Amino acid sequence: MLRLRHFIDLEEYTTDEIMQLLELANEMEARVRFEKATRGGSTISPLLPYRVMASLFWAPSTRTRLSFETAKLRLGGSVIGFAEAASSSVAKGESLADTIRMSAHYADVIAMRHPKDGSAYLASKFSTVPVLNGGDGGHLHPSQTLLDLYTIYKEFGTLKGLKVALCGDLLYGRTTHSLSIALAAFDSEVVAFSPVELELPGHVTEHLKRYGKTIEQRRELAGNLDDIQVLYMTRIQKERFVDPAVYEKVGHAYILDKAVMATAPTQMIVMHPLPRVDEIAVEVDADPRARYFEQAFNGVPARMALIAVLLGQNHLHGKQGTNWRVPTVFEGSCPNQRCITHFDSNATPEFYELEQGKLACRYCDAPV
Repeated sequence: MLRLRHFIDLEEYTTDEIMQLLELANEMEARVRFEKATRGGSTISPLLPYRVMASLFWAPSTRTRLSFETAKLRLGGSVIGFAEAASSSVAKGESLADTIRMSAHYADVIAMRHPKDGSAYLASKFSTVPVLNGGDGGHLHPSQTLLDLYTIYKEFGTLKGLKVALCGDLLYGRTTHSLSIALAAFDSEVVAFSPVELELPGHVTEHLKRYGKTIEQRRELAGNLDDIQVLYMTRIQKERFVDPAVYEKVGHAYILDKAVMATAPTQMIVMHPLPRVDEIAVEVDADPRARYFEQAFNGVPARMALIAVLLGQNHLHGKQGTNWRVPTVFEGSCPNQRCITHFDSNATPEFYELEQGKLACRYCDAPV
């Protein structure tokens, strides 16, 4: 019998398992490109006919939702769900836990995005089918990280020994949280370009220490990219700022244009989880180092691989990853006011030991 396994956090998977997922994504990409080339006339049999995915998006999404849904349709089967909370029973006051319980009866796998930190972990506690985290507030975005790793792996043939620069909103940018931890697991270095107000949060830097890594902080892009293989730009997210004055101060801190690209290595690639606002000038799109649109395409085969594995069509071999964040304390209050524990009564407090004598919330990883 297939063991129930979720995809809430990449740290629950070994680096060997991640590499197997990337190799499978490469196979899935070949399927997708063949199907597109034959314009639907492909004779490839669907891998997962009759299997249903629930696509539950309480928060806005374009690429993540569409690529999850496209991935499932290309594997065969069908998709149910909603694209905004207002069109579901959430508008009537239904809890996250109850929505997940109900959806698990209808579907074989759940892909979700929710605006509260730690919501995906809560969902996994109440689901009888695999839950795929498509972003939980400003916390993590592991499926984005999977396609990011796939993009990097396709380019360099390895994930080890690289130097990757993360630029922009590193405090609220969930994609950078997941990616920096994953890169550390593969023994690559992370350089951070951000305003002081938007540096990586403490829970991420604490996790990096487990891999013997620290963050090298830089401020100015121009002239500071000589040793960088991957520049990962991010949007500074206006919607996550409580104080508009702070956004006005840092909202346009980094703009990648031709002038900055002229100072960058010829072998460096530029990535971005999208959407962009003005942090990458349109003129950079024509630069042969731009990879962000290909990166978005990679979301389909990467998520196809993930769904195929979690539904038992394909299997990962070797030692299975386990989550080291085992709760030991079950009382108290999370200091992160965006944590799901403050919004859903089903999210009872859970804390794990982040380091000796220091606890962190199991839902959102905020240090206590």
